Amino acid sequence: MSNDNDIRHGRHCVFLMHVHLVFVTKYRREVFTKEILDDLRPMLASVCRDFEAELVEFDGEDDHVHLLVNYPPKVSVSNLVNSLKGVSSRMIRKKNYPSIRKKLWGGALWSPSYFAGSCGGAPIAVIRQYIEQQQTPH
Repeated sequence: MSNDNDIRHGRHCVFLMHVHLVFVTKYRREVFTKEILDDLRPMLASVCRDFEAELVEFDGEDDHVHLLVNYPPKVSVSNLVNSLKGVSSRMIRKKNYPSIRKKLWGGALWSPSYFAGSCGGAPIAVIRQYIEQQQTPH
């Protein structure tokens, strides 16, 4: 997709769904560097492709990351998040970064919680007004 406003087509549906995800490191430890974030991007994009989703945008700071993902309706956001966090945690730990090894012990890179917010499209107030204005049959 060249434009994040492109409407996608499935076999029996037409859709345009985006989710804003935020993942926080375990204990909110400040472990990410630019190098680690640059390594995370292709890992996360690959997982998205496995779900027929697209990583539209990605960035982060030293203790958390933000993702904007365009995904099909057949994908459960919780399954997508589970895979994104699991795969990225395993792959980043395999690379053995000193900042992560020093500040995080055990097997976890991410906190078990996450933020997911739907985004894009018309504001809720506009959609509500449009639905209210439908011509109900008598």
